Amino acid sequence: MFPLEEITNNTCSAYRDQHPHTILYNILSGRDSGYLNNKLNHSGTARNCHCERRRTVCLKDPKATCQVASSVLVKTICFVRSLPSFSQLPSGDQSSLLRHCWVPLFVLGLAQEKIVFEVTDEPNLSILRQILLGPGLTEKDTDRPTLAEVHKLRAGLHQLWNLDLSPKEYAYLKGALLFNPAVEGLSALLFIEGLQQEAQRALQEVIHLLHPKDDVRFSHVLLAASAIQTVSHSLVTELFFKPVIGNTNMLHLLTEMLFVQ
Repeated sequence: MFPLEEITNNTCSAYRDQHPHTILYNILSGRDSGYLNNKLNHSGTARNCHCERRRTVCLKDPKATCQVASSVLVKTICFVRSLPSFSQLPSGDQSSLLRHCWVPLFVLGLAQEKIVFEVTDEPNLSILRQILLGPGLTEKDTDRPTLAEVHKLRAGLHQLWNLDLSPKEYAYLKGALLFNPAVEGLSALLFIEGLQQEAQRALQEVIHLLHPKDDVRFSHVLLAASAIQTVSHSLVTELFFKPVIGNTNMLHLLTEMLFVQ
């Protein structure tokens, strides 16, 4: 569903050719720009190439994609708020559960609505700034979405799409992820544990009803759920919501959405 190659002109190969002039000479003379790009982008890759982990990306069409993502998030919060068993929990437990599981629930929403998105290379810092700052001193590199993280997200989406879950399967799976007794500091721990077990049983029953001959489907669904739980909060926030909310704290925004009247 996604293009095999949507980001071009940035291959992963170790720098091989040495140039007789210095980097500064090449900048000032404007000669051999290919050498300079290789020097900046592939320094040290001959020893250990991890281009996907270093390669930062952004949405190709942020306006349209962020609008769709915001709609999915609103529907996710509405789903959570609509559950009577969730509403009965202390507000502190509600907030803790949502803060812990909003990313996998959001990813389930993306999967359920068959949302596709494209990314492109993030605009690079100026050449001179990269040289002056050095590779380890750029601003907030650790928060920027990387191609490797996007691949992980897409792999999780494809796992879910391959299962072709029904609306009921999605609903019970969301419940099983939402009511997580492993979240620290819960005051209604036993009640939440019971809710998770109830959601898992309901999921297993609906799978047996819809796919009576598929003995491994339930385990495959749980594996897919486990995969999307490894998607990082920072990736989803930076990729889908930072262009809209700027520096607003995402967790504070979620809490406001949860308790707004």
